[in-house]
Amino acid sequence: MLELKIGEFLQEYKGKMEFYLNLLNDKIKLPHENEAIGIIICKSKDRTVVEYLLKSSNLPIGITTYSTSEKLPKDYQNYYQTQKNYQKNLIIILKI
Repeated sequence: MLELKIGEFLQEYKGKMEFYLNLLNDKIKLPHENEAIGIIICKSKDRTVVEYLLKSSNLPIGITTYSTSEKLPKDYQNYYQTQKNYQKNLIIILKI
């Protein structure tokens, strides 16, 4: 389960993710499949808050941040041949 947020990480996101993961594992997951994993991607996070929130969690949840850039990284230049094409797309770089 992947959830993308446009702002700062909020504590209630963890509870919502736990709800979603429990629902997926109980109602949707097939017997031969692994348990669901949750990833929350936010613009920013407080590392201390995240560490304490996840300390007591029994479910696999990861919280990471993203950044946007006006400049196209060299690794992606082959994918966008023109500046006009690039401007139509948003490049998200995860800090994992």
